[in-house]
Amino acid sequence: MNNKNIIEINTGDKGSPSTIAKLAGQEAKSRGYEVWQAFSLNWREDGLFFGGKRTLQPHEIKISGNLAMSVNAKIERLSGFGDCLNYFATKKFLHRVDSLKPSIFHLHNLHGNYINLRLLFDYIKRKKIKVVWTLHDCWSFTGRCPHFTISHCEKWRTGCHNCPTFKEYPTMYIDRTKLLWQWKRKWFTGIDRDKIIIACPSKWLADLAKESFLGGYDIRVIHNGINLEIFKPSPGHFREKYNIPPEKFIVLSVASGWGVRKGFDVLARLARDLDDRFKIVVVGDVKGVKCDIPENILHIRRTWNAQELAEIYSDADVFANPTREENFPTVNLESIACGTPVITYRTDGSPETINNTCGIVVNYEDYDSFKREIVRVCEEKIFLRENCVKYARENFASSDRMKEYVNLFDELMNRE
Repeated sequence: MNNKNIIEINTGDKGSPSTIAKLAGQEAKSRGYEVWQAFSLNWREDGLFFGGKRTLQPHEIKISGNLAMSVNAKIERLSGFGDCLNYFATKKFLHRVDSLKPSIFHLHNLHGNYINLRLLFDYIKRKKIKVVWTLHDCWSFTGRCPHFTISHCEKWRTGCHNCPTFKEYPTMYIDRTKLLWQWKRKWFTGIDRDKIIIACPSKWLADLAKESFLGGYDIRVIHNGINLEIFKPSPGHFREKYNIPPEKFIVLSVASGWGVRKGFDVLARLARDLDDRFKIVVVGDVKGVKCDIPENILHIRRTWNAQELAEIYSDADVFANPTREENFPTVNLESIACGTPVITYRTDGSPETINNTCGIVVNYEDYDSFKREIVRVCEEKIFLRENCVKYARENFASSDRMKEYVNLFDELMNRE
């Protein structure tokens, strides 16, 4: 196929993977590609129960709706079989794809019960579709889990079985990880090596993928990027709004959803251990939190827009990220872009987001060092805000990262 048609495929059209899909698509359009965004719809967009049904735009394709995904999720929970249902919706989607004659699929998150994996990869192999596959977690080479750092599980290397987390996200009643790992190895391998490039946001994830059954493919690193026109030093009125005196040190932490994986218990402990000179500010949903939330934590459930979040970052003295499992945390990038240094654990891809001009990495689960460095950064002002901003601008401009993706599209198009 000589036409320059690309289909971006992702679970939905919200969140970080969707942002990358949209921005990569926009950059590709500027270089002469025609791009379609294919995704599932949630219950509100699908017109179920409440809210108006979303009208798809000309270059948007619905793969699956919320009702089918909900039914499949229940079947998955009861049977243990995930992401191998939704047969008819996937057949319908691939029939639509046939009419578009794409040269390239840009794959993102494929888990979420919205697409039949066997049908999708059989189609890729049969039609010889070229593929850029952006991995956003470890799911592609495990039986089912997106992360395994906390569980210290290494079974994905030779074959998942007796999964230590099958009753966690997403909850299963039967452990089918042995069979799912075998199926994924069969489905995901066998694509002509010249027709696929796997992109990972972190070197950490890329190194793991190279050790997995995906290791025979061409695996590259393309870091996540952010909008530096929004995330930049943006002094606001955050302190005044929440009556935080100028002499208090603000220790900020941000996540879309909090729980053990994101390290909320570490923040709760900090709130108890740090003296009155410090104010812990936590942004994000705390539904997953199982510990008590100390009264002296300022909890902001959500921000209304990115500009408001940039103002909070800018007013903080240090950004504390106690994450235990992470690919390449965007919140670290946003913080340093606003001039606020980061303290993080040495876990997964998080250390790759900073260098010694804009943050500190402490050993995994070393709480005492984590607390000590927070205090030192606040008291001694060892990082210059302009150095934080410089590092972010040199490394994490979203526009630069999207050009890297389109360079991959061009590279594949030039291959026979």
